[in-house]
Formats: sequence, C-alpha cells, structure tokens
Amino acid sequence: MTHPNPPGQYPAYPQQPGPGYPPFPQQQQPYGYPQPGQGYGYGQPDPYAAQRPPLAGWGSRVGATLLDMLIGSVLPIIGVVVGAVMMFAAIDEADCVTTTHDTATSYEAVSVCDTDTAALVPGIAVMGVSLLVAMFLGFWMMYRQGKTGQTPGKKALGISVVRERDGLPIGFGMTFVRNLCHMVDGIFYLGYLWPLWDEKKQTFADKIIGTVVIRVR
Repeated sequence: MTHPNPPGQYPAYPQQPGPGYPPFPQQQQPYGYPQPGQGYGYGQPDPYAAQRPPLAGWGSRVGATLLDMLIGSVLPIIGVVVGAVMMFAAIDEADCVTTTHDTATSYEAVSVCDTDTAALVPGIAVMGVSLLVAMFLGFWMMYRQGKTGQTPGKKALGISVVRERDGLPIGFGMTFVRNLCHMVDGIFYLGYLWPLWDEKKQTFADKIIGTVVIRVR
C-alpha cells in the first residue's frame, strides 16, 4: 500500500484562499482614504475626495485660530498686567530725596529715589508665572491637536487637522513642526491666504506636512 505522501513530505498549504474560503480581511482606512502605496500624484485628481469629509472653509480656520489665541492669551495677559502694576506701585512708594543744584543761570532740582529691590520681586514673579502659563497653554493645545486633531477653538467650530493620506491625527511632534512651518505661511501672509483658492484648501504648512483641515460637524 502506497502512502499518498512519502515520509518527510507534507502537502503545501495554498498561498491564497481557494474556492469556498473567505477572503483575507482588509483593513479599513478612515474616511475612505487610499490604501498605503496607492496615493495620488501631485496635480492629479484625488479619487477619494468624494468619500472624504468636506474640507473646512477659510473663515472657520481663521475663527478657530482667533479663538485659540484668545483662550491662550487671556490669563497670561491679565497676569502680566497685574505684575506690572505691582512693580510700578513698588517704585512709586520708594523714598525719594530731591536735591537742588545752583547753576550760573538757574536752580536745578534732581530727585534720587531709593527703591527697595525686594519690593519688585512679587511683581516680577507674577509676570514670570504668567509667561510660563502662556507656554504651557501653547504646548497643551499642540498636544490636543496632535492627539485628537482639534484645539479648543477647532472643536468649538467643528473642524479638525488630519493627515491627508489616511485621515488620522498627526501626533504632537508633527504638530510642533507644522506650527514651525507656519513661519513660511507668514511671508507676506500669502500662505495663510492660500486656502482661499487652493483646491484642497491647504496652507503652505499643510502642503509641507501633508495635512488637510476637515469639517467634522
């Protein structure tokens, strides 16, 4: 009796599913973006544009930016003003001595004030803490945008920053780099105005990093 498979040899398993086998599951990409390696070239129409959420308008982006600036600056500005008032109050309370010098034609009065340096410390401390709060809020907003695609301003206006190729948030590191790239947008403010006529409504920073801003509601 002959064994159908000689010792040491085993039937090869099929490399692809045969008839009656379900196909291998395909990972779904968010928002209907193209699969990896199936991107579209520059200047070519985006075949997935109809499946992607609508792009955010220029007005929504400007409104979200202004709202973020307001949220991030109100507390620091109040702190700086309070610190400055405390410093000026300390200087105003300093002991001043006025001396008169007799010149050939007139008398000249000179005031010398002895300001207590320790009295300036509270005001300086308040201003320093205010600057730290401003830095913290700025980094916190970048972290939120990198993780969720939204800052408080963007969330309020229903828009989100995502990667163009797959619709996912770009992370804190690339959000930080994107903010640096806004310096290119600031040249004659041309980059900030570019979404007004750009097909994908991108600033120069968006094109460099590969992001789009979409409407989420």
